[in-house]
Amino acid sequence: MVRSIDIIEKLKSLANPKNVEGMARFGINSKGTLGVSIPQIRNIAKGILNNQKNSRERHKLALELWESGIHEAKLLAGFIDDPKLVTEKQINEWIKDFDSWDVCDQVVSNLFDKTPFAWKKAFEYSKSKKEFVKRTGFVLMAALSVHDKKAKDEDFLKFFPVIKREATDERNFVKKAVNWALRQIGKRNIRLSKEAIKTAEEIKKIDSKSARWITSNALSELKSPQVQKRLRLK
Repeated sequence: MVRSIDIIEKLKSLANPKNVEGMARFGINSKGTLGVSIPQIRNIAKGILNNQKNSRERHKLALELWESGIHEAKLLAGFIDDPKLVTEKQINEWIKDFDSWDVCDQVVSNLFDKTPFAWKKAFEYSKSKKEFVKRTGFVLMAALSVHDKKAKDEDFLKFFPVIKREATDERNFVKKAVNWALRQIGKRNIRLSKEAIKTAEEIKKIDSKSARWITSNALSELKSPQVQKRLRLK
């Protein structure tokens, strides 16, 4: 049986204070951070997935790792948990502990976006006043556009009014996620690309520094010959 105490000891043995300093320069919260790299964490996750086939035991392990409060343990929890066993209550509890963009993005795009409530939560969290909860909503939109192959265009079209509504939020981690959602949805197919560009042009008219940054960056990518050529060939 894989034990959380052993995993945490393994993470601590890989601690690298210099990495923590470097991560801080990229806006990653250094509180409770050991400085273990993502490739190292993924390698540990691979070992757990190979050795712990019982999804319920793995789910229990993920919950224990999250409760440790260690930055890397939370990332690991997102890599090994089974989305079929994740409850809405768990998601609501875990996002309260989001204090760094990397934990938010990794957990959302590796776990939360595969749960049955991902679409619902994208809309719900996009209205939050809390920076990382709100970011979660838009990261969900971006992740769903990449991972949910069965979703219809109509599902994604509903996100555009939300993106437009929140484009004036000046907070760094929010505006970057809004931009990310707009770009990723626009790169899903040619129809959504046209709608994303149309939405970006509408947002561009809003008198807001954040809105201008979001649209300038998004339009540059979405209108690029490389992206348009790839979409036409799909």
